[in-house]
Order: sequence, then C-alpha cells, then structure tokens
Amino acid sequence: MTMAVALALVCGSCSNRPVQGVLIPVSAIAEGTSRVPMFVATTRQRSTTDPGEMFSGERAADVSYAAITVSIPPDSVRKIGQVQWPATVPGDPARNFVTVSADYLDKRSFAASIALAARQTGRHKVLVFVHGFNNRFDDAVYRFAQIVHDSKVPAIPVLFTWPSRGELKLRAYTYDRESANYSRDALESLLAMLAGFPEVTEVNLLAHSMGNWVALEALRGRAMRGGQTADSQKADKLKNAMLVAPDVDVDVFRMQIQRMGAARPRIALFVSQDDEALSLSGKIWGGVGRLGDVDPTQEPYRSEFERDKILVFNLTGLASAGDNAHDRAFEDVTSVMGMIKRRLSDGQALTERGPGLGVQIE
Repeated sequence: MTMAVALALVCGSCSNRPVQGVLIPVSAIAEGTSRVPMFVATTRQRSTTDPGEMFSGERAADVSYAAITVSIPPDSVRKIGQVQWPATVPGDPARNFVTVSADYLDKRSFAASIALAARQTGRHKVLVFVHGFNNRFDDAVYRFAQIVHDSKVPAIPVLFTWPSRGELKLRAYTYDRESANYSRDALESLLAMLAGFPEVTEVNLLAHSMGNWVALEALRGRAMRGGQTADSQKADKLKNAMLVAPDVDVDVFRMQIQRMGAARPRIALFVSQDDEALSLSGKIWGGVGRLGDVDPTQEPYRSEFERDKILVFNLTGLASAGDNAHDRAFEDVTSVMGMIKRRLSDGQALTERGPGLGVQIE
C-alpha cells in the first residue's frame, strides 16, 4: 500500500466534489428536501480568496462564529449515511446537498441565536461535533448536516471546526495534529459557554478520528481546572462524550482518563479492529496502538474499560463489502447515529444497550 493510498483511508471526507463555492447559498428549492440549521465555532481563519469557503485551513488568533443551513435531498434519491456532493456549483437541491444560508456571527449573536433556536424548536439539548483529519470547512459542515439529518437527533447542532488543511499529505497530517493541539482550549471554552446558557439543559460531545484528541484534551483541561465536587458533577450539563474511531495513543488516553478522574462526562467509545486508517496512524506514531482499533474483549482493555466505566461498542461486526471502517459509525444508522437518537430522545443512560451496536463492555 502506498502512502498516498493509505492516507486516503484516514480521511472521512474524501469524495469527488467541487473545490470552491460549495457554501455560496442557492435560491433554488425542491420538493421533499430537508433543511438542517447549525451553529459553528471555529479556530480557522476567515477565507479571503473564496466566498464559498468561509473559513480556510489556517489558524486564527481568535474564535469565530457562524450560522449555516444545509438543504438535503429527499431520502428517495440518496443513500443514507452519505453526503451527495454536487459535481459542479451551484448544486441541484433535488439531488445534492446545497447551502441555503451562511452567515458570519459575532459571539453575542451566536449566543442569542442558540437561545432563540431553543425557544423556537423546544429543543434544549446541544450536540457538539468535532471532525477529524483532512476536513475542509465545507467537508465538516456537510458531514455534520448528514449526521444530524440521518440520526434525526433532537438537539441543537453546534459544529466545532479546527484548522485542518484538508489535504492528503503526510505533512498535512502533522499540521492537522498541531492544529488540534492549538484548538483544545477553544473547545473547552465553547463547552463552558454552552453549559452556561440558561436555555440549554444538556450538552453532548461527538468526536471523530483526530477530533478525539481535541475533545479529550478539552475534557482533561476542563476537569483539571473545574474543581468539581460530587454535587456539582451531578449538576454538570455536559453529560456524554461519544468517541468515534479515535486517533489517539492508547497510553496517552489512559493518562487523560486518570487526570480527569470523576470530573468527566459519561464516555462511549466506538472501535473497529479493521480500521486501516488507524493502523497506518499507529505506524506513523511509532508503532503505538490507537484507541479506535483496540479489541475491547482483550486485556488490559477489558478490565480498564470496566474500571473506568467506559461503554465500548465494537463495530467490526458491522463491516460490509467496500465500506470504510473509519467512517462506519456515521454511515450505519444502527450505530452511532441510532444511539444518539435514543439517548437524546428517550433520556436513556449510555449504560443501556441498544440493538445492532456490537460488543458492549460493562
């Protein structure tokens, strides 16, 4: 396997799609489409070259905010779990994902817009999504829109997007990793901001691939600075962290969990032993295993997950011909998306098992 082919497996957003202009709003409408409004917080720089890009892959000194609405074509003409990119822009809303609105916000407008969305929709739970390696800004937006639509998650969607270059190059992989480090404090601040809104009753965190590094570091920093007591932990609005195919060193994860102690949300971990992207990542990082491809039935993982009360779903058994294990959780509605729907709709604890979710370690 060449490095170029192998790196392609790491990417959850590789597809034939326009290079520019995807986020320029279109006025055309089509019958049977669905609209997914979302809010965005990002450590990316605003784009100065492409109005349809909004934010580039470069790092910004301050957090920026936006509100975007994506139109999704009727389910009858699309495959659930996939993003139907337009071949050229503007796309056809009857067949493609297209952008309906895209607006920059300041911090005050961001807060006011979430409060208004809670009042208008009656939804008081928030789902924060953190993408992985090789994601342009529009990649992250459309993938999150797909997740929200296909899961029918009853929450206010908030995308946290960090400065990924969106390139399949080894140097871009290392740049992305440092951008993830660069963004961990910003994610921690966003979680605190959302939890502080009176209209928000619960915050849930969903991270994919390298985005898990950002998420875990934010949770670690939050726990170390929080000074939480048993009573304040019960009242904490950040309830669940769902870690999908985490591109995280297993030894580092052990230390992160120890540093968090009890001052952390419930953690659900989604793994696949046939994830070639994570196998490659392990080689890049010196042969140390990645958290997302461990076998949860084997020691020491089984005992450690039991001790730390981490719920683990092994998605290896959901493999199908030609699928990408690194994205399997988002492409199979019976896995992560189904669990999100049940958890947020029915108020289930993550310690309850749902059908089709693989091996559970309790």
